[in-house]
Amino acid sequence: MDLYYGANLMNAAQETRWYALRTRSRFEKVVHAQLAHRGIEPFLPLIRRQSQWKDRKKIVDWPLFPGYCFAKFAPEQQRAVLQAPGVIQVIGSALVAEAIPETEIASLQRVMQHHVNYEQWPYEFNEDTMVTVIRGPLQGLQGRFVRRKGEGQLVLAVHLIQQAAAVTIALEDVAPITPLSRPAAHQHAPQLWA
Repeated sequence: MDLYYGANLMNAAQETRWYALRTRSRFEKVVHAQLAHRGIEPFLPLIRRQSQWKDRKKIVDWPLFPGYCFAKFAPEQQRAVLQAPGVIQVIGSALVAEAIPETEIASLQRVMQHHVNYEQWPYEFNEDTMVTVIRGPLQGLQGRFVRRKGEGQLVLAVHLIQQAAAVTIALEDVAPITPLSRPAAHQHAPQLWA
């Protein structure tokens, strides 16, 4: 019995989870490279933007969420993460690192993997309709559906850092999540097709 309990504690201690890291200004790519060099899985969502220089315009990859990088690590690796140049802190509460749900990071990774156009979006949670993507490369993703300038947007959020990204999506490619499968906070969302 003690042997089993001890094995479970070791597995729990070595379980890796996603965390948000606050970085120094414009150090997101440095932190990403440093973590990868240390054997820690980093994730830095980037967005392409045109940058105006004095003599020319250039396309540059900017962090989707400035000041943040994500890393997947076990609790005992936190010291190595904090020692990486450019890392200010692991986001959490009361000096305790708080893990990000795997689904939030997986959604962003999937959007990047399929080279779908996305953009930074304001982190506002009104009574928008929660939807599931029912077809296309993002099938199965869930997020908020909002309309902007006649186009539908699937909004994906990282709640811990209060940041969001949006993907343009057709209305026929999403279906509302039924109240039974929706978390209690979203049970009174307005009708999507009203």
